[in-house]
Amino acid sequence: MLKTVKIMFRIRANYSTASRAREALKTGQRSSNPRITCRRTQFNLFEEDIKPNANEKFGSVPLASGGWYHQKSTGDFFILHPVKQPFEAHSLSDATFQQLGIREELVENLKIRQALYPTTYQAEAIPAVLTGGHMVLAAETGCGKTYTYLLPIIEQILRKKLNRTEREFNTPLVLILTPGRELAQQIGRVVESLTEGLDIRSRVVLGGRTKQHMMNPDFEDIDILVSSFGAMSKLVSSGIYRMNEVRWVVLDEADTLLDDSFNSKLLHLLKRFPFHKNHLQNIGENIIGTQLILAAATMPSNINEQLGQIVALETMEEVVSPNLHKLLSHVSQRFMRVRKSDRAQILLDIVQKEVRRQRPLIIFSNKTPTSDFVSIHLNEAAVPCVNLNGDMLLKLRLGKFEKFQQGEVNVLSTTDVASRGLDTTRAAHVINFDFPLYAADYIHRIGRIGRVGSRGDCLVTNFVSSRAEIGAVQRVEHSARTSAPLAGVDANVKGIIRRNIARSIQQPTS
Repeated sequence: MLKTVKIMFRIRANYSTASRAREALKTGQRSSNPRITCRRTQFNLFEEDIKPNANEKFGSVPLASGGWYHQKSTGDFFILHPVKQPFEAHSLSDATFQQLGIREELVENLKIRQALYPTTYQAEAIPAVLTGGHMVLAAETGCGKTYTYLLPIIEQILRKKLNRTEREFNTPLVLILTPGRELAQQIGRVVESLTEGLDIRSRVVLGGRTKQHMMNPDFEDIDILVSSFGAMSKLVSSGIYRMNEVRWVVLDEADTLLDDSFNSKLLHLLKRFPFHKNHLQNIGENIIGTQLILAAATMPSNINEQLGQIVALETMEEVVSPNLHKLLSHVSQRFMRVRKSDRAQILLDIVQKEVRRQRPLIIFSNKTPTSDFVSIHLNEAAVPCVNLNGDMLLKLRLGKFEKFQQGEVNVLSTTDVASRGLDTTRAAHVINFDFPLYAADYIHRIGRIGRVGSRGDCLVTNFVSSRAEIGAVQRVEHSARTSAPLAGVDANVKGIIRRNIARSIQQPTS
């Protein structure tokens, strides 16, 4: 116990040192703002010293975390300070939604959701989706990609009066697939709010009750169907949902769906659709083809190889943010080198302080048992906390995220199941209790804050303990110091894991 107290005191003292460094800047000792401040001030970095070089090789730049493999580094830290302006994709455009081709009824529904002007990214991408070509929408988290594809799709349904055509039950016009249940529910709520009063019918289908759906299916008129991929794959195969009238297929969080976790089954499902402008299929002159839209904050490098099995690649258009795969520049991020055994007490100290200040937190762990432990630990300390992970039964999992989102509790303990796509604008602080080992996971986790509509004082706190975590942090710090995209973000995570396991099996035992 004494050891923990000493370590916590050291960390508090270190942050006081960083505060004094910032105060020194205000008095004129340096002419610019700090971008990185460290316990060891020789590693501090200021705006005037930054010389962006995306080609700078890893290992060629001195890092504050460079010595963190040594046991005496416990208590060390560095902080990435924010710049005042968010990424350009998050900023509001001078254009209006009406000028982008969206009708007044839809714009009125947007106003109810406090979306008065499009973001810069939306202003570029919405007209592109309206043209009807296959689209890749790739931009950093929180800049409004859901509206970017939903608005032009709904607009086209209304223009062509497709919602008034007679179709068989369970025969949608739009299929939106997600990797997770919470994201499907969230998109379903957005669809419902955008289509209020427009005579467009929507349905959300979740996994966990697939056998019930198959044994006792619902049959109804559907225009827009939103579903987690696992459930829809089975329900389409069983014939409960018919895909012959689908005019739009959207893969939300496409990088996760195109990862090896889903890949083969996804490609099998997508081959059912007559994607237009596609020399890979002869869909016939009288058949109206399907538009494919992919949306994600990170994109795998082998996307062309996979999409080439479905559509002609020359028919794919891209609207890509220039800051894709880069660290959020407008959010404070602090990295703390701590012992694994000390994390629970340090976490409690931080969380109690934030709860008193009414600052909602999301705490990420790499595995379900750790997420369970964090939740139990905080609740036993009289800090209300909900737990959400992918291993939960559906009846336990439903409503967990909503409790956090609606303010019933201010602390959410979770795994990466909550890191993709969820609207977490009320969150002010992300804590990585386990530091993610893959760059894409870090980008998605920190993207839960600093979103359009988020508060301006958001913070990320990272606990760094194991050798693997230190290696991952060093690549993040290298990216911050060189203003380069994070390396490995476009990797196939499932494929990496599979290859690592294969290598470990092949290695001879000593």
